[in-house]
This record gives sequence, structure tokens and C-alpha cells, in this order.
Amino acid sequence: MKKLSAALAFASLAAGSALAAPVTYSVDSSHTFPRFSYSHFGYSTQLSSFSNTTGKVVFDAEAKTGSVDIEIDMTSVNTGSTVFNGHIQAEDFFHTAKFPKATFTSTKVVFEGDKPKTIEGNLTIKGVSKPVTLTVTGFQAMPHPMMKKPALGANAFTTIKRSEFNAGKYAPYVGDEVRIDIAIEAVAQ
Repeated sequence: MKKLSAALAFASLAAGSALAAPVTYSVDSSHTFPRFSYSHFGYSTQLSSFSNTTGKVVFDAEAKTGSVDIEIDMTSVNTGSTVFNGHIQAEDFFHTAKFPKATFTSTKVVFEGDKPKTIEGNLTIKGVSKPVTLTVTGFQAMPHPMMKKPALGANAFTTIKRSEFNAGKYAPYVGDEVRIDIAIEAVAQ
């Protein structure tokens, strides 16, 4: 009887572990928008965004682990002005002719309870990689009501110095400190 109970307990444990596998999610580009903001000569805080972002998120709710790999098309920048979109893609800023993509690759996800609290990783802009920590301000993982698939979404932010990524023209008059916010949604593959 003890052997049967032990076998059932082991089978139950093994089945539970199989159900708790990580899920890979593809970034939903139509609902994922990185934004950045900075001081413009102290007059105002300028807000801009990128309209083309791809990547994947791996999330294991049971194990409380995850990873994030994001690629931002820097040529998809939207400053609100066609002229300035071209200006900010020049060599002194994004230099999109040589560096059309920026990436974020996580190295560690820190959980608070059942939800990610921070995501540490490497941000690469203009070929320069620096460690950053994203602070997660909102997170939801649940079945998508329209697609009927597992989905997740989050909001997070970090602050960088653009001069550390070789994009510091006009600093400090145009703020060197840049806040990056990202609203991301992803659907299970």
C-alpha cells in the first residue's frame, strides 16, 4: 500500500511539473509601443514613440521565471513631425542608416508574489550595450478574450543617459536623461 501511495504521489508531482512548463509568447506589434521622453531646453518634456517592435517573452507562472527579448525598429520613430523623424535618425542621434535596430535582452526577472517586479537586462542602441533595469508598473497574464489563447501584457520603464549610447548631441541643453516607457502585449505561440 505504501508503494502504491508513493507511486501515486510521484505521478501526481510529475504531472504537475509537466503542466507548469514555460510558455513562449510572440510580441503583438499592434499593441506594443516603446516611448521615450526628454527635456527640450527645459521648455517642455518631449514625447516620441516607435511603431514597429517585435520579439518574444517566455513566462512560467509556477516557477516564477521569465525572459524578454525585444527588437525595436529605430526607423519607425514617430516624433510627431516628419522633418524631425528624419533629423533624429541622423548620425548624431540614432544613426539608423548604420544601426536600424535597438534591442533589449533580459538577464533576470525579479518577481514580487506572482508578478514580475523588475526586469534586468542589456539595452543596445547604436551598437552600445548597457545594463538597465525595467521597473514593471502593471502586469496581466490571462487568456485573450478574442483570440482564445494565453496572452500577457505589461507596462515598464527605465531611465538612461543618451550620451552613454553615443547619442548625446546638444546635451545638456536637450536633456541627456531619457525615460523609456514600454507598453507590451504578447500572445502564446
